[in-house]
Amino acid sequence: MKYESGRSMIEMMGVLAIMGVITVAAIAAISSAMNIQKRNEVNDQVLQMVTQVRQLFTEYDDFSNINSATIFGAIGMSNQNPYGGTYEISVNPADTRQFVVSITGLSQSDCEHFVIKGWNGSVGYEMSGHTQSGASGTCTNPNGQNVVQITYGE
Repeated sequence: MKYESGRSMIEMMGVLAIMGVITVAAIAAISSAMNIQKRNEVNDQVLQMVTQVRQLFTEYDDFSNINSATIFGAIGMSNQNPYGGTYEISVNPADTRQFVVSITGLSQSDCEHFVIKGWNGSVGYEMSGHTQSGASGTCTNPNGQNVVQITYGE
């Protein structure tokens, strides 16, 4: 009797199916990690912008002379965010002692995340006793067209 060694087609298909499941799980984990990294990067960049704007305007009583192009040039930072959109900094038209940081180009889920996130130091967050996020935005636009605004100042 002759003995044959090797694997059957069914065994090979089983191995390929297991490898496929592992690959899909790895891709999902990498995608999730990349999304978390983008959100952390936005948080860090907004914090850096706010700190720099406050330092630039410490001697003034208001932010009425604030200008996005000038601010980004002065702080040496790009206005591009990790989502392909931009950051914009402007004076709050209702109160010149406040400025607004806008984050554009967000998907619906990222917009919702940033609207509910607690933005430490923002007017709404501080005035609510740290119970509200301090951000606002409408997250119902198509992906890439949502904007979040965070108000800072007094």
